Amino acid sequence: MVSRVIPVDVFDLVIFGGTGDLARRKILPGLFRRFLAGQMPPDSRIIGAARADLDADAWRDMVREGIDSFGGPELRGHDSLPAFLRQLDYVSVDATVEEGWPKLAALMRPDVVRAFYFSVAPGLFGALAERLHQHAIADQGSRIVVEKPFGRDLDSARALNRTLAEHFREDQIYRIDHYLGKETVQNLMAVRFGNILFEPLWNNHYVDHIQITVAETVGVEGRGGYYDKSGAMRDMVQNHLMQLLCLIAMEPPAQFEAGAVRDEKLKVIRALKPVPAHHIVRGQYDANHEAPSYRDEAGNPRSFTESFIAIRAEIANWRWSGVPFYLRTGKKLRARHSEIAVVFKDLPHSIFEGDERRHRNILSIRLQPNEGIDLTVTIKEPGPGGMRLIDRPLDMTFAKALGEEAAEAPDAYERLIMDVIRGNQTLFMRGDEVEAAWAWTDPIIEGWEKRNDVPKLYDSGSSGPDDALMLLHREGRRWRDIRA
Repeated sequence: MVSRVIPVDVFDLVIFGGTGDLARRKILPGLFRRFLAGQMPPDSRIIGAARADLDADAWRDMVREGIDSFGGPELRGHDSLPAFLRQLDYVSVDATVEEGWPKLAALMRPDVVRAFYFSVAPGLFGALAERLHQHAIADQGSRIVVEKPFGRDLDSARALNRTLAEHFREDQIYRIDHYLGKETVQNLMAVRFGNILFEPLWNNHYVDHIQITVAETVGVEGRGGYYDKSGAMRDMVQNHLMQLLCLIAMEPPAQFEAGAVRDEKLKVIRALKPVPAHHIVRGQYDANHEAPSYRDEAGNPRSFTESFIAIRAEIANWRWSGVPFYLRTGKKLRARHSEIAVVFKDLPHSIFEGDERRHRNILSIRLQPNEGIDLTVTIKEPGPGGMRLIDRPLDMTFAKALGEEAAEAPDAYERLIMDVIRGNQTLFMRGDEVEAAWAWTDPIIEGWEKRNDVPKLYDSGSSGPDDALMLLHREGRRWRDIRA
């Protein structure tokens, strides 16, 4: 069965930073896939905008090279690529000067959706917003897409929100977090709120703890300059992991609608307790015979920036009181592995004599790789010899269970950009949500800076520092394996 594709309205999408790495690797290959799926109307246009002095044909050549290099073998040299490229145009503009903006204004068409993707440094957001209004390029129905980082602390996030609010309403601003566009993340919503099976168990009476892991095998590599000023807390926890935590912990919204969903997410963030120092573990990957250290890759031999962090968090509300949420993310770990694991409590009493193992039901939502969901249940081991119990997953790996539909599912950027064109903000962060996340994050960062904490070294290719293991072990729990 082929998945149903619903076309969007005709649009003009301007990509500021159209010659940049994100545009070439993710945005433009994703838009080409939507074109091939029949979701991009033939009258729609994609306009690259950047400082590079190019004409439209030179940019089209750059886009073709990017799709061939980063779009995968199914897109390389595709017969429909020339038709897609004909819908592209380019304008050379600089956010800080006047030149080029009248030309961009002349390209804008009335009566189509206008969207502007700010694939640039946050320091340019204000200047871009000012130019868009100064030249009447943006109208009351226009949408802007802004990439993280949304500030580096609460004060800068508030300042950024104020800057955007000078020219755009909140319902025009789409703060993109690609994790929320993943198929499995959205399936988490379906599993929680589309099945009566789980909701009665989704509370502190039945859930022992929840683990959220985002593990990467890569280091900072070419991002060392940025990452050394950011670290895992700012780069991953404040946004990606925070959003996953909200979706797993939030109350059922009245309806699946942007305002209702984001209201419930905000309540979760505001209910997070302050985190004491002994519930935080920071780490930094060390060199081994195959790989350089974090400090080598970042180019800072005295860096105390964390490439790994583990946190034990708690939510102060009736549903989750007493349930630990363990958050863990890091670079140069054993495998690329992202998972949300809901670990249910032990049976109050086992009727099976001689079975002293702990058997627990675990709902695992795998974000990458091999997206899917499985539920670990206890069954009898086949064969004679009595009642021997084993744990086995009820597995719904999407590629196996859904076949062609899973293969055709759009990736995160594709889905989210189409949501921008539709005007659907459900999977995007609201300004007060971002500020609330920083209000929880800032004291954690300030705390370790005041204590002069030094990250624990861990071996590249490991599961992180040993202290992170103790974060769970001292409470009789253990991390789930990081596996490919």
